[in-house]
Amino acid sequence: MKILLGGQLAALLLVLLVPPAFAVQPGEMLSDPNLEARARDISAGLRCLVCRNENIDDSNADLAHDLRVLVRDRLKAGDTNQQVVNYIVDRYGEYVLLKPPMKGANWLLWGAGPVMLLAGLGIGAVFIRRRARTPEEAQPLSAEESARLDDILKG
Repeated sequence: MKILLGGQLAALLLVLLVPPAFAVQPGEMLSDPNLEARARDISAGLRCLVCRNENIDDSNADLAHDLRVLVRDRLKAGDTNQQVVNYIVDRYGEYVLLKPPMKGANWLLWGAGPVMLLAGLGIGAVFIRRRARTPEEAQPLSAEESARLDDILKG
């Protein structure tokens, strides 16, 4: 039992101590550490269009590789971080951003969740309130109807 626990502990430590593997290949990295740091910062905010909710640095997809190279090429050309992001958004749309800005048509997307929640709560409240009310047409049973119901129930 102790050997098993020791082996599991060693495996756990090994997994925790190994740094995460990034998809950025050594050939893609820039020789200038400042430019590379800027490229990593920009890439952290760009979505892989194949993998959906993964940034391009973490993705092994070919399109993510192309975007990483494009980011680095634009930085080498002298673009600022914002110019690089604007260039990629112009080519691929705002969907490429992991955190799209809250402006324009995006307000509809940001607001749709809370609006739908409030609408659902409102519809549920109306349904429950209507169901709790007794209909105005409901009248107590007459003496004849009560007698007939008692006969039916007694069998």
